Amino acid sequence: MIVLGLDTCLASCSVAVNDGERVLASASETMARGHQERLAPMAEAVMRKAYLPFQALERIGVTVGPGSFTGLRVGIAFAKGLASSLSLPACGIGTLEALAAGVEGLAFAVIDARRDQVYCQAFENSQALMAPDALAIETAAARLAEIAMGRQLTLIGSGAPLLASMVPTARLVEADGADARQVARLAALRTPGPLTPLYLRTPDAKLPA
Repeated sequence: MIVLGLDTCLASCSVAVNDGERVLASASETMARGHQERLAPMAEAVMRKAYLPFQALERIGVTVGPGSFTGLRVGIAFAKGLASSLSLPACGIGTLEALAAGVEGLAFAVIDARRDQVYCQAFENSQALMAPDALAIETAAARLAEIAMGRQLTLIGSGAPLLASMVPTARLVEADGADARQVARLAALRTPGPLTPLYLRTPDAKLPA
């Protein structure tokens, strides 16, 4: 199955096209903003690199959060528009799941949510051990200790350094965003459905009174 994977939820823009487990082409750029301007050209470049027209796609996968409110909406809107124009099914993939995909053993995917909080989710061999959650840093560390019970684990994501000092034996993997190659791989295994943003807390921005 030929799948286009997209991620714009965090501080990077990432696109990949896979044929099953085989990655045909991929690209990723670190960026705090500007995803809307870069996503379409990057997708076009990746498809050209794979020597495929967009009509060859069979499915689209996109991260749906948690992440920046603007970033995840950019990715979802692009995926919806492309899927509609090509009459393709689309799959939403959790950002934390995509971060932890492919990590062997116990993994704790952590995103810096600001305000002394992290978005986090625990996995073992890519299988979820808890639902994604927004927790205070100290609470997340306590939750992690309960799950790990002394076992070796991997901390992965932008929030990993925030917990590293509390779990000194953990392997630390920093990541600006999810890997679109993993998004495409997961989407190939997922039942397609509506693309709904995953919000774990309300937006920081408030409407004027």
